[in-house]
Amino acid sequence: MLKFLITGGAGYIGSVLTPLLLNEGHDVTVLDRFYFNQASLLDCCPNPRFHIIRGDCRDENTLRKAVDGKDYIIPLAALVGFPLCEDDKVAAVTTNKDAINLLLSLRLPGQRVIFPCTNSGYGLGQGESFCTEGSPLEPISIYGRTKVEAEKAVLNAGDSLTFRFATLFGASPRMRTDLMVNDFVYRAFNDRTAVIFEGHFNRNFLHIRDAAGAFIYAVQNFEKMKGLPYNCGLSSANMSKIQLCEKIKEHLPSFVYVEAPVGEDPDKRNYIISNERLEKTGWEAKHSLDEGIEELIKVYSIIKNKAYSNI
Repeated sequence: MLKFLITGGAGYIGSVLTPLLLNEGHDVTVLDRFYFNQASLLDCCPNPRFHIIRGDCRDENTLRKAVDGKDYIIPLAALVGFPLCEDDKVAAVTTNKDAINLLLSLRLPGQRVIFPCTNSGYGLGQGESFCTEGSPLEPISIYGRTKVEAEKAVLNAGDSLTFRFATLFGASPRMRTDLMVNDFVYRAFNDRTAVIFEGHFNRNFLHIRDAAGAFIYAVQNFEKMKGLPYNCGLSSANMSKIQLCEKIKEHLPSFVYVEAPVGEDPDKRNYIISNERLEKTGWEAKHSLDEGIEELIKVYSIIKNKAYSNI
């Protein structure tokens, strides 16, 4: 049995990852301030190996106690996405970057860190060219910049590895409807229509359960993987916004979408991602985009409002 600390463990990823680790027989402590008043970990509470610290990862005394005795630290706590970070730039810096530096200063010898970054760090990317882990990191938004700076600190500290996650999709007990696939399916299911801007812009996508599974895979293969960043996405889901709409329409034929110059991506994300480094270690995504869309259709038969969003 390993002991884990997950900061932000009641969030979109953590609410999927925490029960998976418990099911693997591990001891899991979640440090979270429940920013969204979510109750996403109630099913974990009967498990004696599950522990909750209600607190802020930026508080030194709280974090020091949480770190003590842990084998692995997974710092998920962050203000995620351009809109949320722009809404509170100070909190974005103190949570996404400063709290990571604090964590690294409090970490004890032998404690391993697995950090989630974002492939939005590639900024403009190369459009039609694959971004690898060696591609320049040129984040445009405060979200991208703080995550990239935190990733650099984590890798420089040693005994660590990082995932540069693709745009996530799929159901979580702490649901988010603002992520691109989740948002487009919501519109297709509820409104039957969507207006798309910058429809030719490419993204890579990844199911939330594959993201959670990547952490478990990293624990199992830490020695051979440590010291490096890894792009983590579904390689068959490098596609443009319009191609995503076409895929959703296969599942919801009444969906009508049009492209119009009504906005722009604040992160200017337009790239296709190579996940070859991670796949060469033996990892592979298990959940297809089609599976995720069908899953989300069920979710939106239950969820009828925007309470489950970061914006």
